[in-house]
Amino acid sequence: MPSRLENEQSAYLRSAKDQPVEWYSWGPEPFERARSQNRPVLLDIGAVWCHWCHVMDHESYEDLEVAEILNREWVCIKVDRDERPDVDARYQRAIQALTGQGGWPLTAFLTPGGEVFYGGTYFPPVGMGGRPGFRDVLTSLARVFRDDAEQVAKQASEITRHLSGSAKKTSERGKLSSDILTAGAESMSRMFDSRNGGFGSQPKFPHPGACDFLLTRWFDTGEPGQLEIVHRTLDGMARGGVRDHLAGGFHRYTVDARWIVPHFEKMLYDNAELLRVYVHAASAMAVDVEGQERRVYLAVIDELLEWLISTMSDPKGGYYASQDADVEPGDDGDYFTWTPNEVRAVVSPDEFEVLSRHYEIDEAGEMHHNPQKNVLWVNHTVEQIAAALGRTEEETTELLSVGKQKLREARLARVPPFIDPTIYSAWNAMMASAVLAASAVLDRPALERHALDTLDRLFSEAAPSNLEEGVGRAIGSSVADILDDQVQVASAAVDAYEATGDTKWLERATKLMDLVWSSYRGDSGGLLDTRRERGGQGFLTQEIIPIEDSPTPSPNGVAAIVLARLAELSGDASWTVRRDELLETFAGGVNRLSIFGATLLRAFDWALMPVTHVVVVGPDDDKTRALLRTARAVYRPRKVVQWLEPDAPTDRLPQALRSMLDGTTPRAYVCAGMQCAKPAATSGELSSTLARFNRQ
Repeated sequence: MPSRLENEQSAYLRSAKDQPVEWYSWGPEPFERARSQNRPVLLDIGAVWCHWCHVMDHESYEDLEVAEILNREWVCIKVDRDERPDVDARYQRAIQALTGQGGWPLTAFLTPGGEVFYGGTYFPPVGMGGRPGFRDVLTSLARVFRDDAEQVAKQASEITRHLSGSAKKTSERGKLSSDILTAGAESMSRMFDSRNGGFGSQPKFPHPGACDFLLTRWFDTGEPGQLEIVHRTLDGMARGGVRDHLAGGFHRYTVDARWIVPHFEKMLYDNAELLRVYVHAASAMAVDVEGQERRVYLAVIDELLEWLISTMSDPKGGYYASQDADVEPGDDGDYFTWTPNEVRAVVSPDEFEVLSRHYEIDEAGEMHHNPQKNVLWVNHTVEQIAAALGRTEEETTELLSVGKQKLREARLARVPPFIDPTIYSAWNAMMASAVLAASAVLDRPALERHALDTLDRLFSEAAPSNLEEGVGRAIGSSVADILDDQVQVASAAVDAYEATGDTKWLERATKLMDLVWSSYRGDSGGLLDTRRERGGQGFLTQEIIPIEDSPTPSPNGVAAIVLARLAELSGDASWTVRRDELLETFAGGVNRLSIFGATLLRAFDWALMPVTHVVVVGPDDDKTRALLRTARAVYRPRKVVQWLEPDAPTDRLPQALRSMLDGTTPRAYVCAGMQCAKPAATSGELSSTLARFNRQ
């Protein structure tokens, strides 16, 4: 019979259409069949970029013997975690409660009602390395379901009861206090890996939100240790194998503490957050810490944008979701890695000598499946190599540049990993925001135009009901009502308003946040991950209040930041009331989240520290636009930017700033808290004011 997955939008689901398993996508039909036939349900949650998902697909779900067991004994559902984060979040919690670990592929065994009674992640087809074999697991669990229904029901009920209880502990109310910021920074500092940069040991994830928060704290406190954490972390990632040194962008994480051996998939959301923090760091150092770090960060930004534009962008607007780690099962990042002979085949001996020292290319590489395969990571600098080889730094730089280009061209001749072209709303909004920030710092208007085209496309194609129902999960998707999509698109719309002065963006953000406030609040005061009373099959009836940065920024934290920005830009105090109500819901427990609470801590920072208003007044001409770009480009946390035509209303501006307007244009006005600086007539004056005015 034809596959039920053949016409699914999800690339991950379509990739399983030829498997012999009788898959269903998520919905009521498979649960109805399970109930009518009294069968258990197998739930597989994975992603098109996921290495071990491909391995399990190949080993088990393409195996005729496994498929025969599944089709005879089970009802099988396949879910794309990118498309259905709501389903993934709930079943990850269940499997973590049961086994102490989660991840992808997530393999859950459910009752016909959708409750979990057993589960895990990757199961090999036959038992190995302490893991039970999948065939044996399927057969024995089906027998238990038939013969011991009471025990299955008891196990499922206990897990469900545990999850219901833990959901109520998500929020802990408290008062807004600057102690929250101090404690948050100290908690992150304790997790800092002073040897390698980053937080914790291994596996090593980027945590760009933590760097962004600490950069904010450094700006306010002048504490050098906080800036050191940011520098060491960003430099470690820039040098490490977690960065793609040939094409740009970052892989998802590394399995080691030194940033060397990555899982090779590249995610749009990771690269959006990393682009933003590198832009912020490079901007912050333009005045305060000019030097080598800034040059490295600008190179990271340029290469990431090159990868984004050349590989991950739709010319009409939009950014693609992910790039896979592998081309086929078992290659484990072969597209991105090199044996010494593969390098020698495309570069000259002199170029190899420099490349091998710079990127640590050796006969003993880092990849277990092929010990000669090398991950490219920076082990020696140009200066060190030049000294060791007796060459000038100019010669060494040229050899490195030419050799790197040859490797890049050779890699382009390889079969590339799959790119998921889905345009997810939240992730596109995140990248559009980061690109808008980069466009200002780099003065590249084409980047800004594409980011704005992306946002316009989201509003026209993913939100066709004039925002009455909010934004859908992705362009072309029937999935809707996800909090993350609403708040990230609202946040990007505020960024677009600051970049253009066009009030349509502010109106769109206002509509979305009004919807969020009316339709997503839970009884505790926090925002639910899906629209209230949305319901659905299985665990979708359970309420979740997402407060952690895992893997994307906390939707509740993003929401609070947007509320704070709307309050400042509109002058409407009701947004401040909402912001504080939301933050007080989490104030008692946010610091226990440490690095996973970075976005919430940034929201507390907006509520507790002075906000800087920058208002550029002038006609639409080159001088005014230069001031506007500077207002956006210079790093200053908690900054809101507005561009007003000379005759525009000023009633929404803070009183202190409004009193300074004297009709002279173009001018830029800066007020931090209740203090205002001298008006700036040039970009240089404005840059200096933003970098230094009213700092401790």
